[in-house]
Amino acid sequence: MPKSTASLLKARRFLEELQAPFVGREEEALVIALALISGEHAVLIGEPGTAKSALVRRAAQLVQARFFKYLLTKFTEPSELFGPLDIAALKEGVYRRVTKGKLPEAELAFLDEIFNANSAVLNALLSILQERVLYDGYTEIRVPLWSLIGATNRVPDEAELEALYDRLLFRHYVRPVREELWGELLDAAWNLERYGNDHVEPVMTMDDIKEYNKLIYTVNLSGIKSQLLRLFMIFKERRIHLSDRRKGKALKAIAAHALLNGRLHATEDDLVVLKYIAPRDLDDFDKVETILLEEVKTKDRVLREIREIEANIRSIERLVEQAGEFDPRLIEYSKSLRIARNRVENLVRNIDDDEVEREASNLIDLIERILDMISYKLNL
Repeated sequence: MPKSTASLLKARRFLEELQAPFVGREEEALVIALALISGEHAVLIGEPGTAKSALVRRAAQLVQARFFKYLLTKFTEPSELFGPLDIAALKEGVYRRVTKGKLPEAELAFLDEIFNANSAVLNALLSILQERVLYDGYTEIRVPLWSLIGATNRVPDEAELEALYDRLLFRHYVRPVREELWGELLDAAWNLERYGNDHVEPVMTMDDIKEYNKLIYTVNLSGIKSQLLRLFMIFKERRIHLSDRRKGKALKAIAAHALLNGRLHATEDDLVVLKYIAPRDLDDFDKVETILLEEVKTKDRVLREIREIEANIRSIERLVEQAGEFDPRLIEYSKSLRIARNRVENLVRNIDDDEVEREASNLIDLIERILDMISYKLNL
């Protein structure tokens, strides 16, 4: 098996293993995988209790990365992140930090409430994210940090945080688990409480990640550049601003997404990563997703439409359950269900994707069960 093929398989397995214990966290796992593969940084925006830190810790375990985690407040001192001063060395006139177990020795880091950083911490983080160098007094410490994942419950509006926010290439709005997955969530949470999740079998090493990262620059991007430029223009027209840095790094993210899908060439499907690069404010996440659904014929678009149809079908199901026998509204419900079934069948026609086919099949089965219920109530 060619080395590149083996690397593609390993990376795909990493993504699958990363999301495996979590319910409804496929997108969050994807964002973390994209950050690792591309050697970039990410921020997860959302309320506490949505598995953000657990996902990053598991990612570190799966690739055997040196890991550092910390919760920032405005009172966090640089020594808490970068290590205390070496007093013995200071007595000899040498300015040095004891960095063991701290951020300067980490390969993957998670900083919770990252935008609570004070100016002293903020300035140091900026150089680490951009240059992988900690400027500390009169010394420069080159750090092995590969990716930093931040978490926050807000988008920063302070001017002094703009540079830090822009250096976090991938941005994702983490929402609570969808209602239809609550049952699975309860089962997963209960199993975690009973059995824990201490043992994680690694699937890659950081050396594998770095070798895989080199493949990014072999991905053929020629087929999507013109469409990418068109999307940039649409974003501008809709007042969604991307810095020059983010525009330039978009190709890197697209190439990483292609690799995760086992390809050395980018396709229209890979433009979906723009939903993690273009948004700035929370409103932008919905705007960008809508633009991509309108302009790009992706798997995500089909899945979103299927899930919107499912939400409507669930509403009809409740109405049918409440309706009495021979209720004349049942006829209208039946017509709506048949229209919905045809729409789902048309959506998935010529779509070759297991997830799409599975969700469509489950929805059609649901529609058939409700139609059977209507037939029973109408005595047909």
